[in-house]
Amino acid sequence: MLLVGDDWAEDHHDVELMNEAGKRLVKARLPEGIAGITRLHTMIGEYVDDGDDATQVRIGIETDRGPWVAALIAAGYTVYAVNPLQAARFRERRSVSGAKSDAADAHTLADMVRTDAHQLRPVAGDSPAAEAVKVVARAHKTLIWERTRHTQRLRYRLREYFPAALEAFEDLDAPDTLELLGKAPDPAAASRLSLNQIKAAMKRAGRRGDIDAKAARIQAILRSEQLGRDPVIVAAYAAGTRAVVAVLTTLDAQVKLLQGEVETSFGRHPAAEIILSQPGLGKILGARVLAEFGDDPHRYTTAKARKNYAATSPITRASGKMKVVAARFLHQDRLVDALTTQAFCALKPSPGARAYYDKQRARGLTHSAALRQVANRLVGILHGCLKSHTLYDEATAWAHHNQDQQAAA
Repeated sequence: MLLVGDDWAEDHHDVELMNEAGKRLVKARLPEGIAGITRLHTMIGEYVDDGDDATQVRIGIETDRGPWVAALIAAGYTVYAVNPLQAARFRERRSVSGAKSDAADAHTLADMVRTDAHQLRPVAGDSPAAEAVKVVARAHKTLIWERTRHTQRLRYRLREYFPAALEAFEDLDAPDTLELLGKAPDPAAASRLSLNQIKAAMKRAGRRGDIDAKAARIQAILRSEQLGRDPVIVAAYAAGTRAVVAVLTTLDAQVKLLQGEVETSFGRHPAAEIILSQPGLGKILGARVLAEFGDDPHRYTTAKARKNYAATSPITRASGKMKVVAARFLHQDRLVDALTTQAFCALKPSPGARAYYDKQRARGLTHSAALRQVANRLVGILHGCLKSHTLYDEATAWAHHNQDQQAAA
């Protein structure tokens, strides 16, 4: 067994090779890129015979992504993505002085995979197809979050000098709203907007219903008497509003563009049909779930392991007579967001999910807590479908829950 600690930085890696007895064999600072990875392979080759199993080389590094990690996995090494908090706590076990250096961190990581590898999670062996879905799904969700942030900034800005716009426009990130605010970002210009201009913007945005009445309402609000600010201040605010509107317009276009990429990448994956059969999951939400869980068939040995990774299962703290069962607050935000959304969307098409939700609410749980319980149940169902390569079946998925209800009746 050869243990390797890799403390990475943007342009270099501090590495240390250690044997099973904890003796340092060699250490070095390697450059990022092909030259550095080649030198690392050479260093490892000096202590590993050609016929030895490459998986006997264990590498600890505080990241699970990037070309460097991909090269380590491709070489056949067992790579552990160590949480920086875990590494910091492990370092405190060895030294209480507070001393820290990159070389010492490499030693800590090597020693950690030597003694605690059984408690660390190897980097998942996801397929290239799953990695591709992860890249585009995360980029898509990130842009949606950015659009939300800029929308809130626009709302705050309008409240400071143009509150009538907040009353006139219900959706600040809607295409027609952005078009009209781009043309008239201040009260004076907005009051000069004609009905034809407003209706034309609404039609281009695909608005339905009584457009004439809606346009008349918007115009009336924009022309109503409002508290004002000094013209110089209004002009300054308007300049910033134009900039935010331009950013939101670009973000909206790129979100739509990436949505197509997500759907295409997800549709190519072999597990897409199984995931889409789950209640509450469409192409975009299903792609996010696949992206965050990955498709390594050996990563989640049980449904409980998948639930724990998803952070939908509760955590118990018991000591003496005290016992507290609470939600997990340390979690993967993207995955929890996707699973909670799935749980909410599943309430309508799945009678089993709805009955389970109602049961949790009857117990006194809040809406959020009940949704978390539904999400936890749906994760277990998804795990079973993926393991057995079968599509979702409503009767089978909720059979145990239905039996419990019949027994209670």
